[in-house]
Amino acid sequence: MPRLSEVIAALDALWPPERAESWDAVGTVVGDPDQEVSRVLFAVDPVQDIVDEAVKLGADLLVTHHPLYLRGTTTVAADTFKGRVVHTLIKHDIALHVAHTNADRADPGVSDALAGALDLRVVRPLVPDPSDPAGRRGLGRVCELDHPLTVREFAARAAERLPATVQGIRVAGDPEALVRTVAVSGGSGDSLFDDVRAAGVDAFLTADLRHHPTSEARAHSTGAGTHSPLALLDAAHWATEWPWCELAAAQLDEISDRNGWGLRVHVSATVTDPWTAHAASTTTSEALGAPN
Repeated sequence: MPRLSEVIAALDALWPPERAESWDAVGTVVGDPDQEVSRVLFAVDPVQDIVDEAVKLGADLLVTHHPLYLRGTTTVAADTFKGRVVHTLIKHDIALHVAHTNADRADPGVSDALAGALDLRVVRPLVPDPSDPAGRRGLGRVCELDHPLTVREFAARAAERLPATVQGIRVAGDPEALVRTVAVSGGSGDSLFDDVRAAGVDAFLTADLRHHPTSEARAHSTGAGTHSPLALLDAAHWATEWPWCELAAAQLDEISDRNGWGLRVHVSATVTDPWTAHAASTTTSEALGAPN
């Protein structure tokens, strides 16, 4: 069995920590570099339900997309929820490693996995990484559909293929407009509207779209001189990033096979999206096939 330090070296080669945003907190949070690793669990969130799952599974390493501590702390006391996570991990000899914005920028990365889940063909990064001469790394992806769909049909595809959440897929735009090209960005994406407009795509699928940026983006795309109004599709944050767990697990599986490590690699199916219920508003317009 490999040591944790060997597995972490392999993960850092996939998602170099120096490629993370300056504000991010990536890397190993808990773990002894000399401990042996035989079972690994991938998940989006390092919350107690996931840690309890790792304990039950007998995992030695938990790899999550979201950081446990994104900002500084003065305590890991077990009477705080994050402190309890740390105590549980240490008590059961489970390491925790985080790949966040360094996994967003990777090739392949979070948005490649999202595009794959939606059966889109990736053309290029939405925001290319200037340090990549091949032009494959960066934030988001510009994609093409295999055949044109209406916004309504594309929303239904997203609702069907992404993990189910109570939010479903919200849409801003004409449900009958045709979609041929799509920008996608796993996680919060409304900071990328300028790049989306510059890409000239028909639709943008991401998460956490806020009222004012969305309203302004719609007004921008329907203004004078605009040839193709931009449709916006807002999915649950967790749902847009979960496909990366499957991609990352497959990458580690391949590394394990190549090195003869014999790792058992798992992906958590536990839904850690925080929203738990949805009550649809009464509407006179036809439903899109997914909650609004």
